[in-house]
Amino acid sequence: MIQSHAKILLRRVCLLGTMGWALAAAPAWAQKVKSTPFSYLPEQGTDRYDMRVPRKTLPLADGSGFVILAHQSAGGYAVERYDADLKKQWSTTIPVSPGETLEAFGRGDKQALVVLHHKDDAGQNLAVVAVNLQSGQRSPAKVVMSASPRDRRPGVSISPDGSRLLAFRYLTYGQQVKSIAATLFDQNVLQLEEKAYDFRDIGDFFSPAVHVANDGTQYVTLVSDGMKKLTVRRYLPGANKEVKVLGVPVGGVFGGRAVTVRDTKFTVLNDGSLYAAALCADYQTGEYYSLKVVKYDFSGNGDMKFSPEFRFTPAYLAEVSKASGVDVKRLDDVYLGDLLLTAEKQLVVVAEKHYEEGGSETPVHARELHLFGYNEFGAPTWHSLVAKDQVAPAVDAYTGIGYRAAVFGNTVQLLTLETLDKKSDLYLRRVNAQTGVVSAPERLKLNVADDRQLAYVKDFTAWLSEKTIVGVSRPSKKSAALQLEKIVVK
Repeated sequence: MIQSHAKILLRRVCLLGTMGWALAAAPAWAQKVKSTPFSYLPEQGTDRYDMRVPRKTLPLADGSGFVILAHQSAGGYAVERYDADLKKQWSTTIPVSPGETLEAFGRGDKQALVVLHHKDDAGQNLAVVAVNLQSGQRSPAKVVMSASPRDRRPGVSISPDGSRLLAFRYLTYGQQVKSIAATLFDQNVLQLEEKAYDFRDIGDFFSPAVHVANDGTQYVTLVSDGMKKLTVRRYLPGANKEVKVLGVPVGGVFGGRAVTVRDTKFTVLNDGSLYAAALCADYQTGEYYSLKVVKYDFSGNGDMKFSPEFRFTPAYLAEVSKASGVDVKRLDDVYLGDLLLTAEKQLVVVAEKHYEEGGSETPVHARELHLFGYNEFGAPTWHSLVAKDQVAPAVDAYTGIGYRAAVFGNTVQLLTLETLDKKSDLYLRRVNAQTGVVSAPERLKLNVADDRQLAYVKDFTAWLSEKTIVGVSRPSKKSAALQLEKIVVK
């Protein structure tokens, strides 16, 4: 899986930017505590590329365990609850009929929510199945949004704490979205209100997305003005009809070059603000130009903090070349992954190089991670590169490689599947969010199989606490069986 010329490089962590090269502290010791057999069937068709539900293990808020959504057969999923020692508490089947696909998965403090999309010649709809977290009892599916078969696929957003669910559909004229009709529900799937978002006053725009906060506040994010401006519209819950709009240009013409937005990431983070990151590129050549970060703060009078752009200069390309072992002449195929906020309000933006060899059935590569740190005032303070070279067959390319991240205090933990020193395993790195220093990769000693078959399912990776991780992998080439594992890092 790993090219021989990159093996030595894979053991190194590039600590670049304002901190320069630095040696990290000695890695901690990891112990595999327990494992249990796990049944899983890889997604088929376009679902394996859509990544509508990239996280299928959700820790419970009280620390008592977690719930999993597993695709176990062609005809359905199962929601399962485990305690912190991997003992299964219950398992509930969620049937999936022909024409139905998975749309979303979330949980509140009382129920897990599974959202299914159904489409046939008569129309399409979104239906929610609620599963009681204590008993595993499943409620009848409840349709929360309907649309005609010719309409765009309707969508749903679940608040971070699972207390609100927002279902919405697009009203279009030709290919352009003119408005969105949305319905807000509580975690018991009881309707709270309906709202309409009207966009007829802003002309052409792209990539409309809807986010709902824990209190029911709704944010609609747009890329407008010819892919040059990031705009957020806030809709308060209840009878308040005021629409707050905050927009900021991130593209334009610079030095004779037309620069437009290539990739965006909007996230409502734990301080209640909505953050956005945009990778901008030369419109003519596609070469990446800069990273721009915006904080939309709607509290008080409402304000935006627009961080100074980070330019992808020749000096930065030289750093990427040194990290990856590949002569990088231009930056492309890099996509935003996570926006993470620490306890002291440092923001860490994570992007990853990800590309296919050729067509949709060819192997997919995930290479270096690009990390960018910002202080509590929004100023960029450091950047780092984590070198890796992962490859997977198309069938599990979006679930078997890449990375997972979590924040504890002022430390970001990164988990990857790699082969280092001829040992295929899950590796843990820690990033100091104040300095950008990255620790050496720590092997979790699961001995993950390395035979180009399904060996690790990233969707099920989750942190139960700072030192406890659960995941799903296949520890032996001789067996096709996956294991659900709990690892304690000491």
